[in-house]
Amino acid sequence: MGSVGEGEMGGNLIMTSEPLHPFTSTLPLPLFIRGKVRDVYDLGDFLLMVASDRLSAFDHVLPTIIPDKGKILTQISAFWFEQLWDVVPNHVVATDVKDFPVTLQPFHDQLAGRSMLVKKTQKLPVECVVREYLAGSGWKEYQKTGEVCGVSLHPGLRESDRLLEPIFTPATKEEGGKHDENISFSRFADMVGKETAEVLRDRSIALFIKASRLAERRGLILCDTKFEFGMLHGQITLIDEILTPDSSRYWEKSVWEPGRSQESFDKQFVRDYLESIHWNKQAPAPALPPDIVEKTRHKYLEAFERITGKKFK
Repeated sequence: MGSVGEGEMGGNLIMTSEPLHPFTSTLPLPLFIRGKVRDVYDLGDFLLMVASDRLSAFDHVLPTIIPDKGKILTQISAFWFEQLWDVVPNHVVATDVKDFPVTLQPFHDQLAGRSMLVKKTQKLPVECVVREYLAGSGWKEYQKTGEVCGVSLHPGLRESDRLLEPIFTPATKEEGGKHDENISFSRFADMVGKETAEVLRDRSIALFIKASRLAERRGLILCDTKFEFGMLHGQITLIDEILTPDSSRYWEKSVWEPGRSQESFDKQFVRDYLESIHWNKQAPAPALPPDIVEKTRHKYLEAFERITGKKFK
């Protein structure tokens, strides 16, 4: 997913070299960034973020959409921004089209439920990852070194084990389909400055703790997530999308069992299918069959309703 908030970056930057997806918004507005999933338009001091129903896997945009995916993820982000505003200020101005500028009202049908009006910030070029369970790239690194991003962990931990406390494991923010790279805190501090790095670490962990407690009350485990930040008038500001199944790993608490991988509320159905057909992970990406589309949409819907406690409309 291409991120937003790069205040010094010019418009018309295409974040993927793949052909324009048929489900791409084409509003008559200056294009700021087109990511794998979102189209972002430049409104001067503000950005209009439009989440499409496109789906990416293994760094490629698939030719098949997941109906309502953009709306579901946008509304999950909006929920979390509202829940966490007291921990860190964020870039959200409005999430309801009726509160957008009058010039955007003619595009109501295209924007409703899947767009956010946000403040433009100077994005910090790092991902602030917080983990409380051992999974994914963290698990792979631990098996090799006993550490995750330079954080030493107890020996003998199993896959999906809960850690003693959440740990901060930053990563580089790579664009254009490149893989993000886990980095140590010292390298992180070299990139953004020691004082800023410490503030980002502390605020990321505080965001994670508040979100994980709420998720746990809903019967979910927040395994790990990533946050992105920008600077706005000298103030650290939470940006991008937050705590969605595209940027976070959620598990069902009632069936959590360390020692194995856990079923998560995300596009794992898609990854598993693409692995099963032995796709070489080169363009063009294959289309998805209807049953995989429906299972994936159902997982996203279930995540929305479990996280927010609301029915999706």
